Amino acid sequence: MRRRIIIVTAVHAPSAHHLTDAYKSLCAQELPDGWDWHWLIQEDGQTDEVAPHVPDDERITFRQGRRGGPGVARTMALAHADGEYVRILDADDQLTPGALARDLAVLERDPAIGWTTSRVLDLMPDGSHVGFDQDPDEGPIERGAVLEHWRAHSFRAQVHPATLCVRRDLLIALGGWMALPASEDTGLLLALDAVSRGYFTREVGLLYRKWPGQATGQAAHIDTDERDTRMAVVEARARALAYYEWRYPSVDS
Repeated sequence: MRRRIIIVTAVHAPSAHHLTDAYKSLCAQELPDGWDWHWLIQEDGQTDEVAPHVPDDERITFRQGRRGGPGVARTMALAHADGEYVRILDADDQLTPGALARDLAVLERDPAIGWTTSRVLDLMPDGSHVGFDQDPDEGPIERGAVLEHWRAHSFRAQVHPATLCVRRDLLIALGGWMALPASEDTGLLLALDAVSRGYFTREVGLLYRKWPGQATGQAAHIDTDERDTRMAVVEARARALAYYEWRYPSVDS
């Protein structure tokens, strides 16, 4: 029986035209023997504007639902996640060659690692790439390390939540993505960091598109009052999880 890695993408009408590039990057992936991918595309809304951009491929499942933001869309997609691992791919981003194989290699090699992240390059409108100056060293990330860095660096983590690949059961145990208007992926990252060890791959795993229509570029995303509220909830959840000492893997496993 072949095994599957699940790719989860939330999409709304303004970003739907980027799905073609995301699909090309997914088709270019070379997986280990015995593995397939299943791409779950969940529209955040019920319009007629996204479906025309969804590629015709039997490995793709497209569904719609009432609007609730990208975290809600991704979490709804988990109902159809029929594999052991879930990899995030935003509609406007692109995987780099070998990204999925590298994620699988780490998670298959070490059952004590709950999630992986990788290096990111910003893909600018002119086609150039811009890196990040705070990438950690390659290797395991101990519990609490992401929260510590995030808190000390103005709520900016040293690893990018858009590169997460996580064990499906662990993702579901944490409730999926946080119910926030933004930063829902950071909330998940810090929850994972509170309960399990992660791993960072120094090789670039994602091209993160910068463009005028992206949600993180809108004025509401940087509103100070809302941002402070989001960050407070994200931190409180992570600290509560750490305080109650729930762990993956459990001490009995």
